[in-house]
Amino acid sequence: MQKRGIDFRQSDTFKWMNVFLEELKKRRKIALRMGELSDEFAHFSISPDVVKQLFLGKKELANIREDDFTISFSQKGVDMKIGIDIASLAYKKQVDQIILISGDSDFVPAAKLTRREGIDFILDPLWASIKPNLHEHIDGLRSNWKKLPAVSPQTEETQEH
Repeated sequence: MQKRGIDFRQSDTFKWMNVFLEELKKRRKIALRMGELSDEFAHFSISPDVVKQLFLGKKELANIREDDFTISFSQKGVDMKIGIDIASLAYKKQVDQIILISGDSDFVPAAKLTRREGIDFILDPLWASIKPNLHEHIDGLRSNWKKLPAVSPQTEETQEH
């Protein structure tokens, strides 16, 4: 396998996300909380399916391909900041509806608090599936933004599912 750098800023996903975030910033009554990705914790992981194939002898190490890996980034502290914002809005009765764009079940406590305060809590997970415990504590589930086809960040080719 040839070693090479990958500039994720050139990916269709990165470009789409920037357009999406710029559109959000232009909207009324939008609070956008952005984290920063840490290069320190970025890493590539081999797909669990590929690991299973290796252990079962269905795949050889020599046959590992670039698309057998995914990259993982970490960001810290953003969930807490959003949770505090949600709690503040709910307790001060400054809103009658909160729409959260996320699918992270770390927001279950914020969703529960919001609903206890009589505020509608709508979730837009951008077409991702969410865990049942999060679904249980929301008032609505909507994905209003255009769904992108799944792409490989390494090749930017549409993957077959």
